[in-house]
Amino acid sequence: MGTKVTFYKKLFAIVIPIAFQQFMLALVTASDSLMLGKVSQDALSAVSLAGQISFVENLFLLAMGIGFSTLAAQYWGKEDKDTVEKLFAYVVKATVGIASVFFLAGLFFPKFLMGLFTRDSVLIAKGAVYLRTVAPAYLLTGISQMFLCSLKNTGRAGKVGLISSVCLCLNILLNAILIFGLWGMPRLEIAGAAIATVVTRALEMLWSGWESVCKDGARLRVRYIKRNDALLKKDFWQYAVPILGNQLVWGVGFTMYSVIMGHLGSDAVAANAVSDIAKNLIICFSLGIANGAGILVGNELGANRLETAKAYGKRLCNLALVSGVCSAVLLLAVSPFLFRFVSISETAAGYLQAMLLMCTYNLIAKSVNCTAILGILCAGGDARFGIRCDFTFMWCLTVPLGLLAAFVFHLPVLWVYFIVNLDEVLKLFAVARRVRSYVWVRNLTR
Repeated sequence: MGTKVTFYKKLFAIVIPIAFQQFMLALVTASDSLMLGKVSQDALSAVSLAGQISFVENLFLLAMGIGFSTLAAQYWGKEDKDTVEKLFAYVVKATVGIASVFFLAGLFFPKFLMGLFTRDSVLIAKGAVYLRTVAPAYLLTGISQMFLCSLKNTGRAGKVGLISSVCLCLNILLNAILIFGLWGMPRLEIAGAAIATVVTRALEMLWSGWESVCKDGARLRVRYIKRNDALLKKDFWQYAVPILGNQLVWGVGFTMYSVIMGHLGSDAVAANAVSDIAKNLIICFSLGIANGAGILVGNELGANRLETAKAYGKRLCNLALVSGVCSAVLLLAVSPFLFRFVSISETAAGYLQAMLLMCTYNLIAKSVNCTAILGILCAGGDARFGIRCDFTFMWCLTVPLGLLAAFVFHLPVLWVYFIVNLDEVLKLFAVARRVRSYVWVRNLTR
């Protein structure tokens, strides 16, 4: 009994702040979309498609963060603070390079990027305004996410929740002021949403950077930025590259779903955008469990308590299943109220109602899969399984089937949506079998 109490005490000390942070991030995106939905359906659709660039960047940032967490959690469990600080410095330096690519692409090639997702000239023009304005946020986000990742892995998850909540409040306030032109400010609409995001990301970077440089825990030290530990660098990329591969295989496949839906008309895009917002808000607790799983299991593996790590893995999967079911029930309960917050056509509203029903089974499966793949398996360095799993079920099944359904057989929008939401369910059984094999139970520290 005492062991279970200790487990849940440790877990929720990590999960609650991280889940709250995930909710704050999702709520920021939701506030952008819902407020722009009051401006026009085209504004909502354009920013939804433009948001795919941020989504792709987040794939890289998540890979860097999980690669960092894989080693940092184990070394922190081993009480080797110096190695964590060396790793932290290197990851921040590498992430700046990656984030700079997205910053420059959004600044100089916004119309080209929008053209990847839609042929609608109105959506391309509106989305290009958003991308060009929001581009600095891509660089700021890359830096701040690594700072926040360090805080989560070194026992300061509560600080992450505080930073995220304050930044959320600022973002929503600025959204309202700049989108609608409140308090004498000009009505900027799409550009206003982008400016609010940039200002908020700047605050987040400065605050999290201050915590990482000046407070207790693992600090960002200049001497480690200037020189690299070659062996630690090699270890990082050994685990980060498979994670990045997994994220790209999954993320580009997921982006293909947006490409497919984006070519089915503005009504399909708008309905898909609102359903994504609802899913992203409701699944936050499950994502918190996935993040907490990686840290908690990693700490035990690094401390060489392998049997405890195995027991934690089983409990975490069971908890993720319960969380997924609760998320699905919650989505059904709140779905009637979503229509009050967006101005969409009658056709789009009909699509949305059916899409929300289909999201329920996706939420349950995704909750378990995220906890297993991004949390438990990655904690033990078993990221390559995720690549094989997503390649098989997304690129060999749902992506080609979705393309055929939309562009060859010209099936109705809802049939296409049903097909592209099957991947999480299809891979659930393979994921469960992998967790029970315990190949991930490994101490990765030197």
